[in-house]
Amino acid sequence: MWVASNWKDYQLLDCGEGKRYERWGKQLLVRPDPQAIWEPAQKWNKVNAVYHRSNTGGGSWEVFNLPEQWQISYRNTITFNIKPMSFKHTGVFPEQGANWDFITEMIQKRLRRGGEQPNVLNLFAYTGGATMAAAAAGAKVCHVDASKGMVSWAKENAKSSGLSDAPIRYIVDDCIKFVKREINRGRKYDAIIMDPPSYGRGPSGEVWRFEENIYDFVKLCSQLLSDDPLFVIISSYTAGVSPSVPEYILARTVCPRFGGHTESAELGLPVGSTGLFLPCGHASRWIGE
Repeated sequence: MWVASNWKDYQLLDCGEGKRYERWGKQLLVRPDPQAIWEPAQKWNKVNAVYHRSNTGGGSWEVFNLPEQWQISYRNTITFNIKPMSFKHTGVFPEQGANWDFITEMIQKRLRRGGEQPNVLNLFAYTGGATMAAAAAGAKVCHVDASKGMVSWAKENAKSSGLSDAPIRYIVDDCIKFVKREINRGRKYDAIIMDPPSYGRGPSGEVWRFEENIYDFVKLCSQLLSDDPLFVIISSYTAGVSPSVPEYILARTVCPRFGGHTESAELGLPVGSTGLFLPCGHASRWIGE
C-alpha cells in the first residue's frame, strides 16, 4: 500500500460503520466510506458537518458550523480551497498525496541530473493536485478536464499555491478527443497522469466506462510519450478492478517500446485512532528510470 502520510492539515481521525471522521484544517467532517465495515474506535462527539446518503441516490450535507470555503496545504507546497460538494466530496482526494510525492521525486530527480524541464500531461485532472505537484517540482504541465467548473477550481488552487505564473496550460475538453488531437499535432510528453472515472460523460455526451475504455485509452496515450519518458500514473476508484489490471495494461502498452518497469498498489490513509490504514482506491505506475 502507498500511504499518504505527509499531511499536516488533513487527518483521518477514525472510521467505521461505513463512515470516515476527518479533520480538514480546523473543520471536522463525517463522510460515507463503504470500505469502513468495522466499528469505530472512538466516539465522534465534535462535528462541523455530516454528509448523509439518500436511499434514492445522492445525499446532502447536514451543516452545524462550517464555512462555505476554507484552505488546507500539503507539505507547505500546494494549497487547496476546500468546498463541500453535493456528492460528499470536498475537492481533494487526500490519499493522492502518495502520488504527488512520487511525481515530485521523479521530476526533481530528472532536473538534478541536468535533464530538460519535463513536460507533463494530467488527464481527468479534477482540481489540480497532481498538476500543482508537478508544476511546483519544476515541470511544465497541461491540465485537461471535461468540467469547466473543475478547471476553474484548479486555477484557483494554483493561485492560492503561488503558481499563477507557473507554466500550466488549462484545457476544458473531453480527454479522448484531446489526446487524439495532440497526437495529430505531434506533441510529446515526458510524463502522463490520469485519474479516469468509473463512469462519466464528456461535454458533448461522450460516454466513458473504465472497464470498456481504459485499455484503448492508455494505448492511445502511449503515442504521446517522448523518446525518454519519466512515468505514467493511472489512478482508479472503480469497484471490482484490481490495481494489477492497469499495471498489466501499462506492461503491455508502454514497456514494449520504452522498457522500464511497472508497479501497483492500493492507496491508503493512516487512521489516527488505530494506527492502521484505510484503503482508498489504487494506483498503477510505469517508471522509465
